[in-house]
Amino acid sequence: MSEQLADRAAALDAADELAGCRKLFALDDATVYLDGNSLGALPAHVPDRVADVVRREWGELRIRSWGESGWWTAPERIGDRIAPLIGAQAGQVVVGDSTSVNVFKAVVAAVRLADPTRTEIVVDATTFPTDGYIAESAARMTGKRIVPVDPEELTGAVGPATAAALVNHVDYRTGRLHDLPSLTAAIHRAGALAVWDLCHSAGALPVGLDEHRVDLAVGCTYKYLNGGPGSPAYLYVAERHQGAFDSPLPGWTSHADPFAMTPGYRPADGAVRGRVGTPDILSMLALEAALDVWDGVSPAAVRAKSLALTDFFLQCVESYVPPGRVECLTPREHARRGSQIALRCEDAPRVMSALIEKGVVGDLRRPDVLRFGFTPLYVSFADAERAARVLSATLH
Repeated sequence: MSEQLADRAAALDAADELAGCRKLFALDDATVYLDGNSLGALPAHVPDRVADVVRREWGELRIRSWGESGWWTAPERIGDRIAPLIGAQAGQVVVGDSTSVNVFKAVVAAVRLADPTRTEIVVDATTFPTDGYIAESAARMTGKRIVPVDPEELTGAVGPATAAALVNHVDYRTGRLHDLPSLTAAIHRAGALAVWDLCHSAGALPVGLDEHRVDLAVGCTYKYLNGGPGSPAYLYVAERHQGAFDSPLPGWTSHADPFAMTPGYRPADGAVRGRVGTPDILSMLALEAALDVWDGVSPAAVRAKSLALTDFFLQCVESYVPPGRVECLTPREHARRGSQIALRCEDAPRVMSALIEKGVVGDLRRPDVLRFGFTPLYVSFADAERAARVLSATLH
């Protein structure tokens, strides 16, 4: 069986239209890297770009680089490069700050956009913990009540008291994909605003923010977008809301005339209102360079390979791994699956440690979940087969 699956992997790799993208990354063949859902691999050309920013733009041009090197406009310029990857037209995405800070901006702004008589903020009960913490703080600040709800039950939970709903597009633990179009529509039918966290979907599958009339969205850039550790996050503000978008963190760089240094705040037009302070230029320009690997790549092609990779990995796991040793927590249906596979394993910490020692890098979610992220731009079918084979050997 192993020879058959290895042959199948070779055939799939030979037919893969994205196979050429792998050479754009600094990867070694000795390691199977399946943790791009936590930290994306390094695009090979980024170190030279960052070196130029440090040596020439900072070292030689110095302060002149805010204008001559485009530092000042980087948050909007890079936002416009991310926009097509999340289904947004230009002028609606601004890059900067962390995901947590942008969640806070988005949730508070959504409540301020909503009918002031509404008293509740619905939050994804299965969300990454920080989203919950931030939503709680936003609720205290705005005088609202938090209502935690499993996304599968959200349609029946939103109603006339709901001001806004914060939902994760893909569950970070299980890889479950939530139905953004139908849930956004349900939130809107209730008269509320939809805020989506795209951390585990952007760069792995089509999102369609404009098409599905999402109100606000946030996401990180260091996972499937490969922006580097701690690379700045982004904030999407739908064009129809930009005139009334009221950020809880008004900063000098989102002022209509930032260099006037006036005591009164007057917000800039457009998504620029989402800016706060001075852009973090080194990490921001590393992200801009990293986005070059997306040139000519469509989210639809990425999604097709993602599903094929995860299907094949599950087939290999079922063929290689002893029965009963792992349980797949990720939905089998394509419409409910992100780009990772989560396996429950009773001795998961030991198993993941052993896998990493053997060159298969995934990650652990305590107490018992093995997570394997499949980044279609650089993960091959041979990687998937090898990972399942090594997993089987480890479990035996």
